[in-house]
Formats: sequence, structure tokens, C-alpha cells
Amino acid sequence: MEKPAVQCVDEAATKVQSSPAARSNNNGGWISFPFIIGSMAGLSLAAAGWNNNLIVYLIQEFNMNSVSAAKVYNMANGCSTIFPILGAVVADSFLGCFSVIWISSFISLLGALLLTFTAAIDTLRPQRCGYGWGECRNASTSQLTFLYAALALAYLGNGGTRFTIGSMGANQFQKPKHQAIFFNWYTFALYTSNVIGSTVLLYIEDNVSWVLGFAICVAFNILGLTIFLSGQRLYRHIETQHESPFVSLAQVVVAAIRKKSFSLGGEDYYHGTKSQGSATRTDFPKPSKFFRFLNRAALVTEGDKKQDGLIAEPWKLCTVQQVEDLKILIKLFPLWTTGLFLYTPLVIQASLAILQALKMDRSFGSHFKIPAGSVVVFTLISTCITITFTDRVLFPLLNRCIRSSLTPLRRVGIGHLLTVVSMALSALVESKRIKIVKSHHQNNVVAPMSVFWLAPQLAITGIGLAFHSPGYAGFYYQEFPSSLKSTSTAVVAVFVGAAFYLGNGVMDLVQSVTGWLPENIDNGRLDNVFWVVCVLGAANSVYYLVCASLYKYKNVDQEVNDSIDKIDSN
Repeated sequence: MEKPAVQCVDEAATKVQSSPAARSNNNGGWISFPFIIGSMAGLSLAAAGWNNNLIVYLIQEFNMNSVSAAKVYNMANGCSTIFPILGAVVADSFLGCFSVIWISSFISLLGALLLTFTAAIDTLRPQRCGYGWGECRNASTSQLTFLYAALALAYLGNGGTRFTIGSMGANQFQKPKHQAIFFNWYTFALYTSNVIGSTVLLYIEDNVSWVLGFAICVAFNILGLTIFLSGQRLYRHIETQHESPFVSLAQVVVAAIRKKSFSLGGEDYYHGTKSQGSATRTDFPKPSKFFRFLNRAALVTEGDKKQDGLIAEPWKLCTVQQVEDLKILIKLFPLWTTGLFLYTPLVIQASLAILQALKMDRSFGSHFKIPAGSVVVFTLISTCITITFTDRVLFPLLNRCIRSSLTPLRRVGIGHLLTVVSMALSALVESKRIKIVKSHHQNNVVAPMSVFWLAPQLAITGIGLAFHSPGYAGFYYQEFPSSLKSTSTAVVAVFVGAAFYLGNGVMDLVQSVTGWLPENIDNGRLDNVFWVVCVLGAANSVYYLVCASLYKYKNVDQEVNDSIDKIDSN
């Protein structure tokens, strides 16, 4: 029988528990794979239906100007991608992934339901502007309060599920290569569901009814939650730890500071009670020399241990493993910052592309008009196709021909370079759009330029996402300490969320310093904005290459084998 996935390496470690159905499974995590992917697809499709058309909804139904709506969109999405770290902390420290996912799914359901009420009940939104609808009025405080409460619940729930599901899915597998395959198809399912939500649901919202569109989102949310709960007996669950791993990390810092006056020459380090008596102390590995100051936290001094070998005061003595876990996070931080500056251009591009689409010819045939919020589908489809190609063709071909594969960091590097190319192309396309607008002396009307001009740049963005999105997720899951596996995928969400706020900051700075981003973009210079983020992206790519070249992977296989041995010995 295949051994369960392992997350624990020390005495406070988590343990893998499986139901009888999961233990009888000879195919590892693949038996639970359809339930995890299916539930995520349903929840993601629901979120795409109300999220990707939010800018248009705020402009049309809440009378916001375009730039303000884009900022609200960025702010809300920022919250959605910051919230996963909260869910990860709760999952790693208290409830576990399963409970966090179903609770978050229920919260997102409440948010989607309240958002449906804003579309269905006239008193919850302002009177529409123009075209015989009466005087244009801003939304009242109470209307905005209800709207923002609905969005807060929807984004909070979405944030608590999307990345935590990724961690739980990877927990089902033992081998890193199987985890990498899972992250490929996790990303594929995420973007495929977004394609459907950004086309079918957005068309219903724009051309049939906002109420019906949002109600369908509620239905898919219920479906995703139902699928997830249906697979409960098949999941391999990770028991929560006796204490928060974040408290453990804080103890290392405090203990090192308290022992700052002690010399490290003694080399008497604490490895935990399970190691006592099994070998001589010299047989145990010494802490690494990186950030040597922290080694004092594991240095045994008088009064640190009880007679039975237990720690007398956790805030004065830590295990070598605790020290090394903190060092891993410190080593990863420079690479984490590269992700922050990678996603900032993408955030700006995504929000401005919707504003561009509103000013372009969105006709597709003689009877169909593409919703402005659906332009993201160019990115989503491109991502799905690229992931399928790389997983089924490119990576197997590399393994057969050169007996090598792209490491996670190399995949991310390719994504960085493609993002820079996409920003440059965005600037060129916007420059052409402005010239057409000026040549026809048209302001505040649709320019005679097809929205499909946006497709190439967004498609290149999608190809880049297919490389760096699963690359980042797999890399952090592989490299993070074993006690922080849920947090490992959530840190990706953190820099994506921070990028939304940083993107808003860049847009605010551009508005205050230049005239490039007015309310009517036909009077501005969005092409210059794209050139600025292109330069920022290029500088970040160089920074990433330096960080990646200096980083050394940890021995994942050894960690897994050691962990399995420890579980078997219990």
C-alpha cells in the first residue's frame, strides 16, 4: 500500500490520517483528485461570474466613474488574495484544510447571495444615469455599505478556499512529481472555470439580467461546496499541530535574542526529545551557518532542559529544526518579493484592459457583442492551452530528449520574461488605439477598432501565467517547512493581493503626477502607463534572475523519506 503524504518532521509535527476508504486506495491521491478539482472548479466558476464583471456592474448599476470602479475592483481583489494567508494560518495551526475550505465556501455563498440582492432589490442601488432613467445620483452610504459588506464576504470566502484547496490537493500525494502534476491541473481547472464564468455568465449579466447571472453564481457555489463535502471520506487529512507553527518561529527569534551574549563555540544544540538516547549528540547535524545568530536559539545552556530532557522554557530553547525552518523562510523572502513586482504590472494591465474594451468595438458577428469584462478570457484560454501543452507534450519531451525538466524557478523565469513582452505589446496597441481615436476626432464614444487587438498581449500574459503560476505554487510547496504546507501556497496569494494594492498606488501616482490616466481614457496616455510598468517588469526580471541563481533547492526527497520513517516508527 502506498504510504500517506507526510508533513511532519519533529515532536510537534502534524500527522496524516485517512479514512478506511482512503487507506484502501492503491492509487494515492488520485481517487480524491476529482472531488478536489471539481469543487474548486465550481467555486472558481461562481467567483468568476461576479468578480470579472465587477467593474462594469459598478459603472452601470452604482454610477461610479471608470477609474474609481477600477480602483474598487483592485482593492476588492487585493482583499481576496490577502485573505488566503489568514485561512492558511488557521488551517496550519487550528482547524486543518478541510474545515477552512468548507467554512470559507459557506462565507462566499453568503456574499454572493447578498450581491444578488443588490441587483434584485431597487432600494439597494442608486437610480440609473441617463437614457430616460432620470437624474444621475451617487450611491448612498447605506447602499455602499450593503454592497461592500456583500463583496467583503464574497472575497473573504473566495480567498479562504482557492489556495487552501491547492494545499489540500497536494497533501494527497507523496511524490514531488505527482504534486507538480496536481498543481498543473489545479491551475488548468482554475482558469478553465474562469473562462466559462467570464463568457457565459458575463453574457447573461450584460444581456439578460444581473439578477439571473448572480443567481447562477450562487448555484455554482452551492454545487462546489456539495462536491467538496461529498469526497470527505476519501481525503487524507492532516492533523493540526499542538501549537501554531508561527508561534514556533517567533520562539526562535526571542530565544536567539535572549541568548545573544552566549558564545556559539560550545556546539551543544537541542534536537528534541525523540533524538535523546538514540545516538550520541555528535551524530546529529549541526545548524547551518546561514544567519548564524539564530543558532543561539537551539544552544543548550544551564537550566534550559528538565531532567526528562523536555524544554523547560520554549521561549528560551528551541530545536535545531525550528531554527532551520525560520532560516528557510528568510532564504525564500527575496524570491517572494520578485513575485510581488511581477504581478503588479499584470494587475494594472487587467483593470485597464476592461476600460480599453469599453472604448473599442466589441462586435463579434452581426448580433453578438462581447462583454467588456470578458476580455480576460483571452488570458484564461491561453493559460489553459499552454498548461495542457507543457504538461502533456513539452515536459515529457524534455525528459525523453535531454533527460531533464524545467525546475520551478526556471518556469517562473520564463513567466517573468513573457510578462515584460506582454506589457510592451500593450503599450504599442494602446498607442494605435489613441491614434485612431484622435484621427476620427472621437471622444467618449466607441473607437472603430476591434477589441480583438487586445487578444495578443493578453494571450502572452496567459502563456506567462501558465509558467509562473504553477511554478511559484509548486516551488513554495516544495521548499517551505513541513509544518507550513498550507501557508506555502497562500504566500503566492499574498504577493498577488499586495500587487493589487501596489497597482492602485501606481495608478494613483500616475494620476497625481501626470495626465496619462484621466476619467476618460481617450484624453489620456495609457500607452505611457504600460511603458512604465514594462520598465518596472524588466528591472524586476533582472532582480529575479539574480535571486534565482543564488538560491539552492533543499533535498525534498530526503525530507519525505525521513518523515515517512518517523511516521512508521510511531
